[in-house]
Amino acid sequence: MPTSADYDAIIRIEADYLVNNKFKKYTFDAMSTGQENFIVSARKYRPESWKEVIGQESITETLLNSIQQDHMAHAYLFCGPRGVGKTTCARIFAKEINRSEDHSEDEDFSFNIFELDAASNNSVEDIRSLTDQVRIPPQVGKYKVYIIDEVHMLSKQAFNAFLKTLEEPPKHAIFILATTEKHKIIPTILSRCQIYDFNRIGVEDIVGQLKSIAEQENIKYEEEALHVVAQKADGAMRDALSIFDQLSSFTNENLSYEAVLKNLHVLDYDYYFKVTDSLYTSDFAEVLVILDSILKQGFNGSHFIGGLASHFRDLLVCKDPRTLGLLEVGDSVKAKYSEQAQKIESNWILAALSLASETDFKYRNASNQRLLLETAMLSIASIELEKKNSSQEVKILQAPTEKKKLEPTPEKQAAPEPAVSKTPESPAEVISATPEIKEEEKPDEEVTAEPQVEEDAEEPAKPEEKSAVVDDAPVSKRTRRKPSTVSLKLDNPIKEEAPAVKELFEEQVSELQGQPSEPADEKLDLESAWKRLSTESFEDGKSALYSILAKQKIDEQFEEDVITVILSHEVDQEEFVQHSANVLMKLRNYMHNPSLGLKTLVQETKHETKLFTAQDKFEYLAGQNPALRQLKQDLDLDISH
Repeated sequence: MPTSADYDAIIRIEADYLVNNKFKKYTFDAMSTGQENFIVSARKYRPESWKEVIGQESITETLLNSIQQDHMAHAYLFCGPRGVGKTTCARIFAKEINRSEDHSEDEDFSFNIFELDAASNNSVEDIRSLTDQVRIPPQVGKYKVYIIDEVHMLSKQAFNAFLKTLEEPPKHAIFILATTEKHKIIPTILSRCQIYDFNRIGVEDIVGQLKSIAEQENIKYEEEALHVVAQKADGAMRDALSIFDQLSSFTNENLSYEAVLKNLHVLDYDYYFKVTDSLYTSDFAEVLVILDSILKQGFNGSHFIGGLASHFRDLLVCKDPRTLGLLEVGDSVKAKYSEQAQKIESNWILAALSLASETDFKYRNASNQRLLLETAMLSIASIELEKKNSSQEVKILQAPTEKKKLEPTPEKQAAPEPAVSKTPESPAEVISATPEIKEEEKPDEEVTAEPQVEEDAEEPAKPEEKSAVVDDAPVSKRTRRKPSTVSLKLDNPIKEEAPAVKELFEEQVSELQGQPSEPADEKLDLESAWKRLSTESFEDGKSALYSILAKQKIDEQFEEDVITVILSHEVDQEEFVQHSANVLMKLRNYMHNPSLGLKTLVQETKHETKLFTAQDKFEYLAGQNPALRQLKQDLDLDISH
């Protein structure tokens, strides 16, 4: 608190000012604390030369070379995130361009540098006053430099008023515009400037600068603590220095790793290592306990799951020595990453990373965020279990499949297993379809089958196996899906394709003929039989087959006991082939014609070209009436109107 002597000193100052009409500087020993005013590190250690600028080597070299070669532009645009040195480089550049051999190094050119904050001076009047000032030449030095910070805040009218001056300024004027939002600047301004994009400063560069400052300020530190500060700064040197000053006060100039984590509320690396070990070993209880401990400490769930995804990414980086340099942590933490990465498979890390990223994306919109986190963690912990269970399920599923193969007859045991196991159909379908192919002795160009079916075709046919399977199974599902084991090629002309297709369908219905058929009704003609078949398909719920049958003009598509089924696309073809054997069998029964055959033809609908221009319309009409051309020539008509 000021004493009475202090107040007396103040009164004397005021009296001297009134008497002598001037201000005299006094020092108050009684009020002095003996300490200098504290200056934040961001101002105290602000770079004053190109060598002190960190993380922007390409930009500083370009600007320095342009000064040395005297190839300077009249306007520059420095853009990039906050705290990366845009304004600092602008000030250094403004000082360096006025230095020459005639001037001493201590000479100050601050009167040649004018800074304007566009955030608070963004009107047309502010820009007009600036343009009026630009015309005045410098008193000392060669150039006057105008630094306009946050230039994107200027109004549209201010930009337009600034265009002419920015394009053709006086020879002594140089403009340096700085902004964090380049996309908000109009293109006419961008085209008049040399653009320099400032990058975020790397973690290692920030850590090196913090080490240098800590040594100068006699502050004790741990390297891992400085790494946490650098990562928290997110590439901004000014943010890193502000955090550094805050932590210096909090830790009493002793930056330990634990104190930094506590003050910045950052989750420790050890939590991620522990939870990853528990996830990989599928320890569900431990995973939930660690997650609960993290949430009780006040950490946001989104922050945790995002950090866990980054942890998985760092583990992948440690898998290859070539990518180890991408890990921006200290040496001790890097050793932990390498040790854990060797114990975990890459496939597991990729699957866990995918689940963590998906959870991070869903977290914000989740109604129960904690439940979402717990479900995601349990899903990650189940990855390894799912692999083990899936391999066991394959063995369990193979046993009954082989048992079904052995049940029909003892002779089935001698049949080779690869032919059945390779076919993607179910066991019953494969058994019923295999004899059908075995009976085929002549190769057919139109029929294509899987390689394993061709190998089986070389073995002698076994009719008793076929009959045994047919007796055990109903006619419906197994016989209808049998044609799906054979595919047709429909690229050949119709006449060449018809005999082969006819033989194919004969083979497909060979098994149906051996089964007891429905009692034959009175003989129907083709149209009545086709209509009855369509009605039955509709009643059985086969809407796709009914749609195909209803579209056929059956009278025009029947010739020499062969019915040509015309299909619109390949999807209809696949649907019809599944029911083709049953359709043919019913038609033969209804029409009392055992030699009846089927063939398919895919005809895609062709779209006619529309007439858009007047010339196209005239050519079309002239094709219908050739006299129009003579009329156009006689009357010298212009069809474009």
